Amino acid sequence: APFQTSFFFPLCARPLCHVLDVILSFRSLFVLCFQLSAALQRLRKIYHNSIRPMEQAYKYNELRQHEISAYPGRTLGDSATDGEITSKPMVLFLGPWSVGKSSMVNYLLGLQDTPYQLYTGAEPTTSEFTVIMHGEKIRTVEGIVMAADSSRSFSPLEKFGQNFLEKLVGIEMPHKLLERVTFVDTPGIIENRKQQERGYPFNDVCQWFIDRADLIFVVFDPTKLDVGLELEMLFRQLKGRESQIRIILNKADSLATQDLMRVYGALFWSLAPLINVTEPPRVYVSSFWPYDYAPDTNRDLFKREEISLLEDLNQVIENRLENKIAFIRQHGIRVRIHALLVDRYVQTFKEKMSFFSDPELVLKEIVDDPDKFYIFKSILAKTNVSKFDLPNRDAYRDFFGINPVSSFKQLSAQCSYMGGCLLEKIERAITHELPSLLGSINSSKNPTLSSCEATGCGEKPKNRYRRN
Repeated sequence: APFQTSFFFPLCARPLCHVLDVILSFRSLFVLCFQLSAALQRLRKIYHNSIRPMEQAYKYNELRQHEISAYPGRTLGDSATDGEITSKPMVLFLGPWSVGKSSMVNYLLGLQDTPYQLYTGAEPTTSEFTVIMHGEKIRTVEGIVMAADSSRSFSPLEKFGQNFLEKLVGIEMPHKLLERVTFVDTPGIIENRKQQERGYPFNDVCQWFIDRADLIFVVFDPTKLDVGLELEMLFRQLKGRESQIRIILNKADSLATQDLMRVYGALFWSLAPLINVTEPPRVYVSSFWPYDYAPDTNRDLFKREEISLLEDLNQVIENRLENKIAFIRQHGIRVRIHALLVDRYVQTFKEKMSFFSDPELVLKEIVDDPDKFYIFKSILAKTNVSKFDLPNRDAYRDFFGINPVSSFKQLSAQCSYMGGCLLEKIERAITHELPSLLGSINSSKNPTLSSCEATGCGEKPKNRYRRN
């Protein structure tokens, strides 16, 4: 029989428990865990056997991108790890200060009025990046400890320095929802404060979390819709991740219905220049905290919006494994492109070198003007590479500045009798192994409940935390 939250929480001592029942229930605990474990093991094997060797051979993790929009999605310089493969889906909360991000986390996890709730207030309160994750007991984990633990997916955060690690904190607690998802609460955007005053690269840290988030909630207060430079920078960082963005118009019951409609229009008017996509992101309008709505407001609408948001969260949890496979395949494609480009640089360097040539001058000529030697065009002509997937050309000037071109072998020399060729292995993973694994996951899934079957369309949602 399906497990329900009431099995773990007999008194249903969590907000939105009727919807969390849908999220936390599943057909067969043993079968689901076995399938997930087996698929993750196979995914890890494909990564280590077919993609990781190419990363190491061509030092993929030392490639850096300087333009945020040059390579949408996951940052090109980051290497996939076991921690990222096995990590839970990440839900990220962004937005200006005092818009209700921490209150929303407290509400979803039932932490309100408990000793473990995130601190909230009308003034800017959250100064740390707070990671709420599952643990056997409730405890706080310092950022330095999180970064030092290689079994976690947060070890790359060490590159942002000790000042940032002091602003990073983890909270572990035994919550059933956290067994399947991790929440990240971020410091609020304050437009009148310079980024440098934070003591660490705030935008770079936000980008790191954005690149790994499966769902991004950008929260707004209807009384604070001003868009400044820091918020514009945030939306510039979100380019390419529009499908993961959800806009939250929080504290909606603080306005009358007519005023709320005006604010809703003003929000779209303010964000339109920042989100340049054909289909606008989903906007949820409600008040996400465990107290009763203000009188004479659209209570039914707010309740339906909450249920829709929880169903959205459910989809992220349901699609966890598919997203991991898609990420590793996308990562493999980028590693392959990088290897092909390095191979072309090495080949061009060897062709241009002569007995009397200066190696530094030859390399400088190639990296300063790669179009002159058809570096990128040759990759597009000979391989199934999209021009939109090519990395920033300036990145290779820095890359070869720290990695001598003579230290790399050409792809034709990266073969062994027992191990095969690196290029053939990564191409086989991209074109056959990973799509096959994804297909096996989809075929083993049974049809899930529709939204109406899950939440009972037409029935009035029940919530013990609100008066009917």
